[in-house]
Amino acid sequence: MSDPTPAPDQPAPDDPALRLAELAGEVARLKDTLLRSHADQQNQQRRHQRERDDLRKFAVAGLLEDLLPALDSLTLGLESATKQPEAKAVADGFRMAVNQLRATLAGHGLAELNPQGQPFDPSRHESVGQQPSATVPEGQVALVARPGWLLHDRVLRPAAVFLSTGPAQA
Repeated sequence: MSDPTPAPDQPAPDDPALRLAELAGEVARLKDTLLRSHADQQNQQRRHQRERDDLRKFAVAGLLEDLLPALDSLTLGLESATKQPEAKAVADGFRMAVNQLRATLAGHGLAELNPQGQPFDPSRHESVGQQPSATVPEGQVALVARPGWLLHDRVLRPAAVFLSTGPAQA
């Protein structure tokens, strides 16, 4: 026959101290789970807010990219008309159109990237060739063939550039 009294170093199964310790452990575990769940929820809310902000900022990227060739053409027309003294009125018209379009694009977060004389940055520039230059150090942008554009600090279109090879070799 077994003895119903527990050993002196073992608490009784119905001991209130043992039950209290078990419950305290369960409360600590549940509190930890709740805190982790709350932190995960806050992180998810921040991530969703960041995604919504990015979506709002970059929703017009496609439209702006489509407008850049038109801006390039207007700018070339302005440069051409400026060289013709008898086309002053045409040049003024082109200048007004270009300025208005640039202001509208800037209002949507678009900024021109004109890296003349700066070190080549492959994340922002596209090299289309090289040319010697006595004034621009080797590896830097000697000529900007087509300006690049940034949309809220993201490259929308890289600048097409010619890199300097340094002074011409004789």
